[in-house]
This record gives sequence, C-alpha cells and structure tokens, in this order.
Amino acid sequence: MNRAAGQDAVAILARVAVVLTLAFLLLPIAFGLLGTVLPAFGYLPALGGTTFGLEIFRALFATPGLAAAILLSFVTGLVATALSLGLTLVFVAGFAGTPVMARLQHLLSPLLAVPHAAAAFGLTFLIAPSGYLIRLVAPLSGIDRPPDILILNDPLGLSMIAGLVIKETPFLFLVTLAALPQVDLASARRLAASFGYGPIAGFVYLLWPALYRQIRFAVYAVIAYSTAVVDVALILGPNLPGTLATRLVQWMNDPDLSARFLASAGAVLQLTVTLSVLILWRGAERAGGRLLRFCRDGGFRFAHDGALSILSLISVGAIGGTFFAGIGLLALWSVAGLWQFPDLLPQSLTLRSWMSALPRIRDPLLTTLAIGLISTLAAVLLSIGCLERETATGRSGGERSLLLLYLPLIVPQITFVFGLQLLVIGSGSQNRFLALVMVHLVFVLPYVYLSLAEPWRALDRRYETIATALGRTRLMVLLSIRLPMLLRPIMTAAAVGFAVSLGQYLPTLLIGEGRIETITTEAVALASGNNRRVIGVYAMVQTLLPFLAFTFAALLPAFLHRNRRDMGL
Repeated sequence: MNRAAGQDAVAILARVAVVLTLAFLLLPIAFGLLGTVLPAFGYLPALGGTTFGLEIFRALFATPGLAAAILLSFVTGLVATALSLGLTLVFVAGFAGTPVMARLQHLLSPLLAVPHAAAAFGLTFLIAPSGYLIRLVAPLSGIDRPPDILILNDPLGLSMIAGLVIKETPFLFLVTLAALPQVDLASARRLAASFGYGPIAGFVYLLWPALYRQIRFAVYAVIAYSTAVVDVALILGPNLPGTLATRLVQWMNDPDLSARFLASAGAVLQLTVTLSVLILWRGAERAGGRLLRFCRDGGFRFAHDGALSILSLISVGAIGGTFFAGIGLLALWSVAGLWQFPDLLPQSLTLRSWMSALPRIRDPLLTTLAIGLISTLAAVLLSIGCLERETATGRSGGERSLLLLYLPLIVPQITFVFGLQLLVIGSGSQNRFLALVMVHLVFVLPYVYLSLAEPWRALDRRYETIATALGRTRLMVLLSIRLPMLLRPIMTAAAVGFAVSLGQYLPTLLIGEGRIETITTEAVALASGNNRRVIGVYAMVQTLLPFLAFTFAALLPAFLHRNRRDMGL
C-alpha cells in the first residue's frame, strides 16, 4: 500500500509539474500578446480607449525616423545571426574531433555565463575612441588625444553587431557541440576523405543538415533576440535613430500615458519585423539546402580548405580574446585611480570606486539574488517533474516540445512583456516582486530544462531497475538514486538558470516599473553616463555573480560526493 502511494504521489506531482510548465511557457506569452495587440488597435479602457481602429498605426508610421529604426533592427539582427552561425559552422566543420576543439570549448564556455550587458561594456572599453586598442597604437602613431571618430553607437550598428556576435557565437557553438554526438563524425570524416573531399566540405555535405535540424530553434532564438535586443542596443547601438526596440522603451517610459498606445503599436510592428527576418531566414534555409545539394551532386570537393579553417580559428580566438580582454578592462577600471589618455595603465590602483558604490549596490544585489534564486529553484523543480514524467511514460515530446520550450525565446520579449506590464497595472496588484519572479521564470525555465534534459535521459536506467526489484518505491528511487547521481547536472542547470535571470533587463525594467532595481538595470542605466569606474564596478558584479554560481555548482557535488570518487567528477 505504501509503495502504491509512493508511486501515485510521484505520478501526481510529475503531472502537476507538466501542467505548470505548459502554463508558464504559454499563458504569459498569450496574455502578453493580447495585452499588446488590444491597445495597439485603440482598446485600453484604463486610458480611455474603448473603440477599435487603425489611428494609432497611422500615427506610428508618421513618426520621424521609424523606417530607419526598422531597417536597423532588421539588418543588425540578420547580419549578427548569419555571422555567428557562419563562424560556428566553419570552425566546427574544420576542427570537430580535434584537440583544438576541446581547448576552445573550455575557453568559450565561460562566455555564456556573462550577461550581454557586461560583455557589451567590456567591448566598449576596448574599442571606444579612448579605449585600450587605440591606447596600444597611440605611442606608435603619435596620438595624444582620443580621435574624433564615431566607433561606438555608429549609425550602421557595426559595434552593436560585433557585440552580438561576441555573445551569440559561443552560444551557437556550444549548442552545436551538444548536438554533435547525434551524428557519426568519425565515419563521415573517413568517408569524405576517401573520396577526396576537404574536411569542411565533407562535414557540410554529410553532417550539417542533420546537425542544423537539432539546433534550428536555437538559431531562431538568436534571431529573435538580436532583432529586438534592448540592453546591448542602448550600450553599443546607434542613438539617432536608435533601433526599433529602444524607441519602444522610450515610449513605454514616457510620462505621457497616451504614448502607451503608440508603444503597443510599435511592439506589434517589432513582432512583424522579427517574423519577417524569420521568414527570410526560412527562405535562406531552403535556398542553402538547394545550393548544398547542387555542390554535393556536382562533385565540388573543395579539397584545399585549410586557409578557411585557419581563418575560422583566428576569428573564434579573436572573439574569446576580445571578450576576456573586455572583462579584464572592466576589472581594471573598477580599481583605477587617475588614468589619462593615452597611458596604458592607471597611475594608481584604489578601491575608492568599490567603497563608494557598495552601499548603493546592496539593495539591487539582494533583489537580484532573491529573484534569481526563487525563479531558478522553481525552474529546477518543474524541469525535474517534467523529466520524471517523461521517464515514467517513456515518451518525449520531440520537436513539438522543443518548440514549446523555445517559444519564450523566439517570441521577442518586448512584444509580450509590455502586454504583461499593462495587465499587471490593470489588475491593481501592488506585488511587483512576485510578478517579476514569475516573468523571470518564463525565460529561466527553458534554459534549465534544456541543460538538464540530456544528462537526465542519459542516466543508465538499470540503477533504477535494480532498486525497484529490491522493493524501493518510485519516490525513493528518485530521491536516493536519480537525484544524487544527477546532482552535478542539476546544479549546473541551476547555475545556467541563475545566469539567465541575472541578465534579464527588459522584463525587470517593464514589470518592475523602475521601482524594483537589479544589478543589470542599474548597470545599463549607467551607460548614458561617462564614469567608467562606476560602470566597471557594476559590470564586474554582473560578471562575478554567475561565475560564483557555476563555482558553487562545481564545488557542492565534489564536497558531498568526496567519498565517492566517480560521482564527484
């Protein structure tokens, strides 16, 4: 009887976790889009809008600079995604299965933990007219003052594209590596070489179509993020005009409440822009497939592709080097005393910036930790429940489930979070903290689930079979066998979720309405200032928090399993 009760309890909890997961993935997007679309067509009774019409869209399209903002969002998102995926493809095709790949994997993995805003600040300190790269060449070129050239916030968005590529290339690289075991790399390499194909051509012909199907939704998520990004655009993007997403944030924060109608219409337009890029990308996928078949069937072997492999290695190495150099500059500026141009190093080091900033950091830091820990814990519990349900039924949702998981990442944040903000305001609820935790959970949950799914499915089921044969209930098997053996992947997934929560700028800004401050919102707010020391302090806190989370995720299993060598690895 007790055994049956244990089985039933786990089954019920697993079903509840599945229902809650679907609710957190679908309902916020559905209600958020509804809360955006209705005001876009004039219906928002709280502000006097009681009829439907197209007047707001007419006003939107009459806004000066709108066409340039749309084009900028479209082009930067498309180009950044294409460059990131292209670099990933060529590098993995040239070096998969080699020691170089293993070393670069360890180098690029930490890049995922750093929020986009911190990476953008690091790039700013590196390439600005008074940045470190120009300081390096100043003695050779006789430069004694920062040159008057527009590098940051350039009108073409080149620095913004560079910042996105630096962050999105490692993401696509690691997603591709996770999918790589699904294909037979060694056999494909031997077959291609035996027919005289170059390593890159053989990889693209034989393996890339299957690999791309595995990472397709991740690519779509990169497109959605890049076309509607706000924090990176505020730091690196053009100002006049800005991207469409930054214009929307300005309208959303306008003291004139009637601008909310315009912001809603703009959010619908942003969704249209992102969908247009996705449709164009789908067309490019088909065209690329035809081109691949033409080259393969035509016998184009591209045997001499060594130069392309070396170029991809240099490019990926430059991305890693730029990132770590930027983080190093953030750390150095946070403790710099007097540091005049074109000196390569500050004249003194001091903790004055940290000491003056720490009192102001305390409250945003505590809020950041509370939101991150609560949303991550909820995401881990829901993910474990869903995976346990999958284990019990022996069925995974396949591509449909994968699409549901990526849905909050593919739909641009600004198009439904703004609607959620209006709904939260309209509800009259004053509990912004709880609402903010729930919105963070929408974005944390997919990453936690995807990080934990493969280790969960890879665990040898024979351990559980033996325990069940010895009379253990399903609940005891879960608590005493599966969870302890998967402690390291669970902690790693939790660290990933915490890092994702830490980097949420737009949801925190909109749902918190400026009353809830986090490290990320405060850091991005400093972008409009010119105090590099304070920016360095906030950006370093942003950078250190996820690294501390990953360090804890590595050390806790090692400590708990210190007497079980293989489990502590």
